Amino acid sequence: MLRTKLLHPELLATLGAAGHGSQVLITDGNFPHVTAPYEGAARVYLNLSPGRLTVAEVLDALLSAIVVERAALMDPADDADERPAAHAELIPLLPAGTPVEHLRRFDFYAATKSEDLALVVATADLRPYANVLLTVGVVSPG
Repeated sequence: MLRTKLLHPELLATLGAAGHGSQVLITDGNFPHVTAPYEGAARVYLNLSPGRLTVAEVLDALLSAIVVERAALMDPADDADERPAAHAELIPLLPAGTPVEHLRRFDFYAATKSEDLALVVATADLRPYANVLLTVGVVSPG
């Protein structure tokens, strides 16, 4: 048995093959998985039933396995001044000092089309705009 929060074999294998600069997308239940993200990214569907699993639950597990260089969150297209409620739970989970970029909806979709996207994890999180795009950082020597 592994001694980490993350136990999913396919997630571990994909993250192990990803390197510095690779991206990981964790999506809410409304994300357009067929049309938005880069086609070559591995996909893992953890959307068992409404509300299970959430983006925060997956993010917490992934952060036990990878270093995050930066993150991007999706904001509504109509009013970026008001942050979605899900962000209040996601931002504190990120390591202290992690730069967080807020992208409007269609800019976020465009960012997920990058060939750097290594992994897409689908959740059944019902909260709107609960998507997070992580950039894998560098593991420091020693």
